Amino acid sequence: MTATLKAIGHIKTPYKTIAECPRNIRQNQQLCQLVLKKKFKQGLLGLKKNQKILIMYWFEQVDRKKYQQPSRKTRELSGTFALRSPHRPNPIGAAIIKIEKIRGRRIFVRGLDCLHKTPLLDIKPAILDENR
Repeated sequence: MTATLKAIGHIKTPYKTIAECPRNIRQNQQLCQLVLKKKFKQGLLGLKKNQKILIMYWFEQVDRKKYQQPSRKTRELSGTFALRSPHRPNPIGAAIIKIEKIRGRRIFVRGLDCLHKTPLLDIKPAILDENR
């Protein structure tokens, strides 16, 4: 199988290296921006401040051949699929985050764990109902 993904924009963060990135997503971290390409701006219609969204993004500068690695927390060896590490066969990042504000084709959010200019793949309203 071959898949082609097209970025809908990029993510602006203060992090230039993987070492600078936070270990996980936290709502009290730095303000970041989801910057959509002009042609996708109309796709923001209906999104609102304080709404939670699911975003998907493409981790760069990663090792796609790591199938086991030590957990940052416990240092025990774990499988890649048991961790939130960016090092994975398909380095797709996902986060549920709250919209702080929307200005033009920019969505301001907090707490992302990715590098500056990370490709943004998709945005969806988050479904948080665990009783479904």
